[in-house]
This record gives sequence, structure tokens and C-alpha cells, in this order.
Amino acid sequence: MKISTLLTGLENHGDHLDVTTNGAKFQVYLIDENIIRIRSTFKDEFPEELNYALVKTAWADASDELMAGERTRVEPIAIELTEPEPGVHAASTGKYTLRIHTDPFAFEIVDEDGNVLHSDLPGRSFMEDSLGRPTHYVKMGDHNYFYGFGEKSGELNKIRRRMRMHNTDSLGWDASKSDPLYKMIPFYINFDSERKLTHGLFYNNSADSVFDMDCEHSNYWLRYSYFQAEAGDIDLYFIGGPTIKDVVEHYTDLTGKTAMMPLSSLGYMGSTMFYTELDKDCDKAIEDFVDTCAKYGIPVDGFFLSSGYTSGEDGKRYVYNWNYDRFPSPSGFVEALEEKGVQVSPNIKPGMLNTHYLTDEFEQARAYVRTADDSASQVDRYWGGPAHFVDFTSPAGRAKWSEHMTKQLLDNGIRWIWNDNNEYEIADNDAITEAEGLKRPIGEMKPLMSTLMAKTAHTAIEAFDADVRPYVTNRAGYAGIQRYAQTWCGDNGTTWTNLKYNVPTILGMGLSGVANQGADIGGFDGHAPEPELFVRWVQNGVFQPRFSIHSCNTDNTVTEPWMYPEYTHYIADAIRLRYQLAPYYYSLLHEASVTGAPIMRPLVYEFQDDPNTWNESFEFMIGSSLLVANVLDKGAESIDVYLPAGTDWYDFESRQWLAGGQTITVPVTLASIPMFLRAGSIVPQCPGLTNLHNQTIDHLTLLVEPGEKTEFGLYEDDGVTRAYEHGDYLNTAVTVTPSADGVDIDFAREGAFETRVKTMELEVLCRRIAPLSAEVAGRTIPRFLNYDKFLAADEGWFFDGQTRKALVRYANPSGDYRASLVFKAKDLVSI
Repeated sequence: MKISTLLTGLENHGDHLDVTTNGAKFQVYLIDENIIRIRSTFKDEFPEELNYALVKTAWADASDELMAGERTRVEPIAIELTEPEPGVHAASTGKYTLRIHTDPFAFEIVDEDGNVLHSDLPGRSFMEDSLGRPTHYVKMGDHNYFYGFGEKSGELNKIRRRMRMHNTDSLGWDASKSDPLYKMIPFYINFDSERKLTHGLFYNNSADSVFDMDCEHSNYWLRYSYFQAEAGDIDLYFIGGPTIKDVVEHYTDLTGKTAMMPLSSLGYMGSTMFYTELDKDCDKAIEDFVDTCAKYGIPVDGFFLSSGYTSGEDGKRYVYNWNYDRFPSPSGFVEALEEKGVQVSPNIKPGMLNTHYLTDEFEQARAYVRTADDSASQVDRYWGGPAHFVDFTSPAGRAKWSEHMTKQLLDNGIRWIWNDNNEYEIADNDAITEAEGLKRPIGEMKPLMSTLMAKTAHTAIEAFDADVRPYVTNRAGYAGIQRYAQTWCGDNGTTWTNLKYNVPTILGMGLSGVANQGADIGGFDGHAPEPELFVRWVQNGVFQPRFSIHSCNTDNTVTEPWMYPEYTHYIADAIRLRYQLAPYYYSLLHEASVTGAPIMRPLVYEFQDDPNTWNESFEFMIGSSLLVANVLDKGAESIDVYLPAGTDWYDFESRQWLAGGQTITVPVTLASIPMFLRAGSIVPQCPGLTNLHNQTIDHLTLLVEPGEKTEFGLYEDDGVTRAYEHGDYLNTAVTVTPSADGVDIDFAREGAFETRVKTMELEVLCRRIAPLSAEVAGRTIPRFLNYDKFLAADEGWFFDGQTRKALVRYANPSGDYRASLVFKAKDLVSI
């Protein structure tokens, strides 16, 4: 047992600080004004740096060559040591001050106002137990809320939870209780509700680990939380706030922003294991699925191709092997679906069975994880039998994987990749990975393998076609997975509990930097969902960034949108709503790629000052404008909805204006999707949109609530290529400025992309008075009192008294412009 209780040495190197104690030694970097790194080790020397998770570093790293083009090497803030009081040394970022206490030893971080944000547990700050496990103890108070932790079950706030960080194939998992799951993101947000202050802690250690958030108690140490890893060192990053939004942005400055996926990735992704398990003609069955969607008016843009397409003669899955009985012409199949507006995303797995036809080739290239003595390729249990595992920390592993991805998938017209079963459940933690030449044990690298698998797919697609924007989906991953992949929370069970608790699972991922994720809608494992459950799950799922109905039902059924004919119209209506909101989602995806902001957000993210949001797990925001309160319980005839304080709200269904800070009771039917628009909001929509591949978004409707000044970034590009990286995009800052006499809506454009939107329509909510007149780009727009004539006109405006909306239609101008509504009452009586 080693415990750091006494500071014994302090050496300032200018760019970093060496700290020595009677237990561990430390290196401290002030990376920028918001991020402080505290790196520790109980070994004699620090191991060589290898940080696949980071896109911002202030030191040389063994992965720098691999990460070229996405990593920034910064100059850390120069350290100036002071001694503000006896026994305390301090160094400041300008925004936060790191205080180092001598005896008992502890790190402490305070803000500019002197508020202590983080404090180690003095006398027990860093320790290594007799098994070699490093542990970090942190003091806590009586008003802490903990959010994040990546993919976790249960409610959003993780106070008094003990959670294991470990990647596992969790078939049929329970979203209220199961732990661990598929992804490992050892990061959390600490919100002190008493002082309304927030910060984050990221432990960059990819070995199995545990977080205890006030679950363990000791009368001698008062209240604390701790992080304990099975191997490696404590490599801690303090992430400054002061708000939750700020913490997420600064954390993703460090680990990367969400990838800008193709527009069509926001569409409905059809999927089921059933079709690829047919004896033959699986391609025709999937084409029929797409045609049936069209028959029922259900939009669809993609199909996740389950691994049955790789089945060999023995019925086992062999990655990069096409079963030609099931898919006689892979390229013909891909082309046929493309003509229907649907892209194929095939399932691939990094575990290669020992009977695989490529085994010898991969072994000879040393492309697999190796045994602990490096004498052979490691073998372990996998789906189908003993298997080897591709080593994505090895240039040889990445090269071989890319070579066969190109031959079997990309050459057949595929540009989307679905990475599955990539948790790397290798029992022998001492098995060796290449680790860019550093030879690290697999026990410290498992979740990184799945992240690098996604990066490898990106690189292979870009090498094959430099113009194509990759779309990669991952089941497992580590911090930083958002840079490469959309994720989903694996093989959930089909229950009402999972419908409900998948919501905070996704919200927690969003607070952990992963803005683009979802769940298998309808449930993956178990009997088919009953009709009501299926409808409610789809109504919830259409708001998740990844929307896919996916199943492997245990009762010989297939979960499809039309499986219950009397309920199909509910399913279709919900999916069409999703497509109508596609311009909003695409703009939010772009926001995530720039700021790291989640698309699907917990209420506390937007309303941190409202105590009623701190424990809310099931209502959520889409962007900053839309509050969604899905019906998540069986047989509900009404639901209680909390409307956050500090703003007013507009009920989409009842069309009522409602004050914030109250709980309302909303009657619901099976058709109900309770949604509320926040005052001062802008939501771009495209009514009638049914395919994101083959249709052009040539008309937009901007829903505007002008009660407060607000701004929204409306983002456009070609939705397919990487041209946006070279300036071929259009980002329109839409600013709404209300006044006593009306509202101005300004459109300021930036970027070289020529918009494809020909017709604009503004839907401006008019709470108290109808407009008197409307102008666009300096021209007066004619008013219609006859709605049918308005519908037939290319330009004009109409006031809908039932919904109290002013509808303004006009040809979309080029360049910047202003639209204005005048609300001054016209005197029709006085002379």
C-alpha cells in the first residue's frame, strides 16, 4: 500500500510542474485556461505518453503520427509558482488556480472568486493498494449532482451510485439497473447546486475501473467519491465551467467534437437480423422492405445489414465474406437500394474465428492481439467459437483490416460501416497489443480498440474516395468515440422499463461528449413489443439522433413499422415528424461538431438554475428550443409535465401559452407526442420531406417564437461530401429581435455554399396581436385574407387565427436580408 500524504519535492520546468510525494509522483500541465492536467504514477518513471483519446496535447505522444490532422499541439500556460500561505503552493491558468497542500498532501482547484471547485481528500488523496490498483479520492459536500459517466443505466443523476467502467456484450440489458455496458467514458460533471458551480473530471485511463459517487461511507473521512483503476495510472484532467454547457464544450475541446455525418444519417435506418438469416434471396427481402415503407408512406434512408450476410457454410459469421446464396450480387444489391434512396451499412466484427479463411494472412502480418509472451496470436471466446482479435493499435492490423474492407465492401459501392461486437472481451489482460510500438497489455487498451476500429473505417473510406463523408456506427468505444462514429446503446431488452430508462442513458452520453447516439427502437432482445409499447417507443425514438428500429425477437416475429396494421398510421406519423424536423437536426449536428453540444439534452443542460431540472431524467430538450415529454408508461391517459422556469412555453397540441416553473397535467391519446416550444425559439422544418438521399430541401419553414431576442445557426451544405471542410457550406445566423411594435428577423450568411432553398416560409407565433404588415428584404409582402388564395400564391402572408401564427412566404433571397412584421394596431374607427 502506497499513500500520498506528504509533499516532498516541487520542481518548476516552466511548461509543466514535477511534484513528488511520499507516495506518487506527479506532472502538472496548465493546458489552457479551462483545463488542468494532473498526471500521477506510483512507478519509478512515467511511462511514455500514448493518448488516443485526446485531440489537444501539450507534449509529444506516441500516437502523434496516427493522429496527425486531428490533434493540436498547444503551448501550455507557463507556470508561475506562488506561496499564498504557508504550506500551500499555487499556479494559475488565469481563470482557475491549482493549490498544492504540503501536509497533508492534496490538490485543490479554486475559481477567480475563491470558490473551491475540486479538492482531493487530504491524507487519502492518491493511493495504490496491495494489488497495484491506483485510487483517487475526492471530497464532496451536501449539494452535489453527478452527470455523465458515458453509457450508464438508471436515472441521470448518479449520486450514490457505484459504477464499473468495462466494455461488455450486454445482450438484453436492463436500462434501469444493468452495469457495466458497452462503452467506457470515465468522465463526469460535478454540479454544486448550492453555489450553482460546475466542473468536470476526466480520468484518461482505459483499464477497467470503478466510480463510487458517495456510495461508500466512512465516519473518519466524511463524504467523498473515488475513482479506482485496475491497472495503469491516474491521469486526471480538470475541466472548468462554470456551467454544464461550458464543461461539455471544454471537455470536447480536449477529446474532440462530434463527427459531421451525412445528412441522410439522420433518417430512418431500417434493420433487423431476420432478413439476413433467410436461406436465400435476402437482397430481395430487403428491397421489399424498402418498397413496403413506400407503400405505407414511411420515409427510410438506410438499412443496417446484419451479419448474416457473412455466414459461411457452417452457418458462422466470417467478416468480409459474402454469402452469395443470400446476396448473389452485392454491388447490384447496393445499387438497387441506392436507386430507391437507401444506403446500406453492413455489420462487421473485429473478432475473426480461427476457422476464418483470412486467419493465416492476418497472423503472418502480425495483425492480431498477441499472447502475453508475444509468441502467437491471442485466442479467446467469441460469437461462434474461438477467435483472434484484430489489433487496431498496430499499423499492420489497421492496414489488413482496411485492405479487406476495400475489397469486400467499398469496391461493392458501400460507404457506410457498422462496427459491432467490438468490446474486446479478452480474458487474459496480459495479452499484448502493439500500441504504436510501445507493447501495452490488452487490459489497458480494450475500449480504445473499438474507437480505433471506427477511426480505421474513416481512414479507409477517405482513402478510397476523398470526397465521401464517412458514416460509421459503433457499439463500443472510449472517450473520443464521437470524433468518428455515431453510437447506439446495444442490444436492449424489449420492455417498458427500457423504453423509459434508455432516455437518461442517451442523455448521459450527450453530457459525456457523444452528441450522436440512440437506442434500438422497439427493443432488440425478447418478444415483439406489444402495439402500445411499439408506438410509444417510435414516438420517443424519432427524437433520438440515431433512429433505427432493430430487432432479434425471440418469438419468431420481426419488428417492422407495419407489424400491427391498425397502429401503422401512428408509426408513420411519428417518422414523418422526424423528417419534417430534419433541417433542425442537421443544424444541431453541425452545432455539435463545433461546440460539442448534445442534440438530445437533459433539462438541466438548458436550465441549470432551476432546481426542478436537476433530477429530471425523462423529459428532454431537442436543441435549445423544443421540450419533449414523451409518454413512457403503459396505459397512460395523462402525464404530468414540468415546464422549466425562466421562460414561457407554447404547447404544440393545445396551442396554449403556458408559464414556466409549473407542472401541468396533459391528457394523452395513443397519437400524442407532447412537445413544447420555448419562448424565443427558432425551429427550421421541411414539411413533406420523405427522403434525405434523393430529395432536395428546396423549401424551408422557420417556426419562430419572437417573445425574446434569440439567434439560431441554420446550417446547409451538400449533405454528402467533405466539401464543407473547404468552405463549401452556408451557415445562416438567424436573429430574432422583438420590439414593442413588431419583430425583425435578420439573416446573416457565411460560407460559399449556394443554398438549394428556393422558397422560405416564416411561421411567426403572434401571442397577443396579429401583424399589420410584413416586409422582406425591403419589400412589402402582400397580405391574403383568403387562406386558399394564400396557398396558391408564390409570395404573401396570412394570419391563421386558430393557431395564432403569421405565415409569410417568399422566394429565398441571396445574401443577407431582413424580414419584419409590424404589430402596431391599425385604428379602423377614429377619423
